[in-house]
Amino acid sequence: MSSSSPSADPEKRPSSEESSEKHSHEGTYHEYDSPEDRKLLKKVDLRLLPILTLLYLLSFLDRSNVGNAKIDGLTTDLHVSPPAYNTALALYFIAYVTFEVPANIVLKRFDPQFWLPLLTFAWGVASIAQGLVTNQAGLFGVRILLGATEAGLFPGVVFIFSVYYLRRERHWRVAVFFGGAALAGAFGGILAYAIGKMDGVGGKRGWQWIFILEGLLTVFVSLVGFFIVPTWPQKAKWLTDSERSRLLARLDADCDAAEKEKFAWIYVRQAFSDPLVWGYALLFHGFAFVLYTLSLFLPTIITGLGFATWKAQLMTVPPNVLAAVGIAFGAWLAAQTGRRAPLIIGSAVVGIIGYIVLLTTTTAGAQYVGIHFATLGVYTGNALLLSWPSENISGQTKRAIGVAMQITIGDMGAVAGVLIYRPAFSAHRFRKPHIIAIGYLVFAIAVASALWYRMASENRRRAAIIAAGKDEEVDRDTKLLLGDRDVHWRYRV
Repeated sequence: MSSSSPSADPEKRPSSEESSEKHSHEGTYHEYDSPEDRKLLKKVDLRLLPILTLLYLLSFLDRSNVGNAKIDGLTTDLHVSPPAYNTALALYFIAYVTFEVPANIVLKRFDPQFWLPLLTFAWGVASIAQGLVTNQAGLFGVRILLGATEAGLFPGVVFIFSVYYLRRERHWRVAVFFGGAALAGAFGGILAYAIGKMDGVGGKRGWQWIFILEGLLTVFVSLVGFFIVPTWPQKAKWLTDSERSRLLARLDADCDAAEKEKFAWIYVRQAFSDPLVWGYALLFHGFAFVLYTLSLFLPTIITGLGFATWKAQLMTVPPNVLAAVGIAFGAWLAAQTGRRAPLIIGSAVVGIIGYIVLLTTTTAGAQYVGIHFATLGVYTGNALLLSWPSENISGQTKRAIGVAMQITIGDMGAVAGVLIYRPAFSAHRFRKPHIIAIGYLVFAIAVASALWYRMASENRRRAAIIAAGKDEEVDRDTKLLLGDRDVHWRYRV
């Protein structure tokens, strides 16, 4: 990504608006911005961010490398028709959305230090298996397995961030973590180009080696992960007693993350009955359509501009590098302004500009510029919106379910995307799918605007109640049960 270090937290000085959006039982943010806190944050960052970002990079690489394998001969060798190829992509996401909420329920009840590396090992094996399939049925089966095993990583990691960081600190970490997707796109093109030269080695095609070698890398990292993926903060042995106490104290002042909340179905019902949770999910739905169609079809789109396979693999790198830079800048700007919604809307507008360029130009150079704009806007918007639920949902189980719901319902947009970017719609360089992509981004703008209005209005209503002295003191158990419905809770918009 960029050279900016997440440890050098750009949110050390929260804006005045952010400072006013505190719940009643927290101290001032400045109280938890001492040299001691910054040293603790750096230690937590160094333990969480490298390994978890690497896991997501591998996850995104193992799900999207099928696009690189396709232009390297996968569909020809397996006799997979163009519609069947799109079906294989859709089956991955159907399995992915099916298992996300159950995976986060398992995570909440067990230990992430075991659960996340186990999932990583499983999808690494599935990735290797993609390089060993010999027919269409085998490809379908392995894509389902890959989707099921990758489902728990992203919502699980976002939830883990919510029990280590203050609300204002989370979006920067989620952005760094999501940057693994952009880096996967960049490295994926380079790796596919290099590995593709192994065509014929061991009697296997180059596309097979793409799956096998990248899958082996994932399996290796998963074994290391059993020793370094973090557990819950209350049990973290890599923290000293004083560090653990300080971490839990700052969490306790900010939200419910320091509590040892027992699983109860009432919190699951709270998540499913909260309109804002559905709003976060629908917002990602709009962005997921364009995110995954870009990541999966980018090599095909670039090849369609008239470039050879080897050159198309390498030409996927610059747009993804630009996306990584955009993610870092977007996260920094969100930290400086204390805003999420307007930046998400702005990112969608940049993406729309990219698609308009793709629709209105005919030369390869101009089309390639459009790809850069689209990738920049789409990846930056996703990085910003994916941290919103973890910042605004209070109650550990409700937050775990809410985060998983966002990814689950959002990724249904990916299912639609891979079915719409089908051969029947590929005429005129995917003109119809690109128009539909603009429609999804417009939908995302509408949802982000509605969330912005709803949360800002609720913040004002609650502030008025407190100013009038009409708020009532409740005991700690009641406060935890109320969660973000507590009149003292402030949404971060």
